[in-house]
Amino acid sequence: MNATCPSSRRCNVRATSDLHNGGVNEPETAIRPVSDGDRPLLAWLVAELWGSEVVAVHGDLLRPGELPGFIAERARRVAGLLTYQLVGDTLEIVTLNAIDRRAGIGTLLIEATVAAARHYRCRDIRLTTTNDNVDALRFYQRRGFRLAELRPGAVDRSRQEKPQIPRVGDYGIPLHDEIDLTLRV
Repeated sequence: MNATCPSSRRCNVRATSDLHNGGVNEPETAIRPVSDGDRPLLAWLVAELWGSEVVAVHGDLLRPGELPGFIAERARRVAGLLTYQLVGDTLEIVTLNAIDRRAGIGTLLIEATVAAARHYRCRDIRLTTTNDNVDALRFYQRRGFRLAELRPGAVDRSRQEKPQIPRVGDYGIPLHDEIDLTLRV
């Protein structure tokens, strides 16, 4: 399935067996661009999902609720969110959350982002995760992303700016490093 969702319209897509969700038959999902009216919801949602309205990446503090992105909706409720920023000829994914897990939501959001990157004539898509996030590493690599860079101690340095970052992450893994992944578009 190739979802195209230019920033000016809503895309209705149904998860099907050609996606990486194993053919789960789910209700229709609408992927739409973030609008100005969504900003209060996004700020709240990012704070709920990330522990703060601010995320730390590459030594920078970003406010995803103010960035462009896509919202996935199912049955008139938010099922997922992806935010991004444009950096030169790269589209950088800042946050990706599939609230409805294992339902193809993350894949649909990635597909919409690939279409946006092509629209903006980006060379590639980049994202950063942390050394503990083995589920994300699996998810992104299965969708064609490649490991690109390891920044040892980057999370430790970000913790100085954002003390809410935990010291221990998923699966009890000490949280220290950032890992970049890229996808050519």
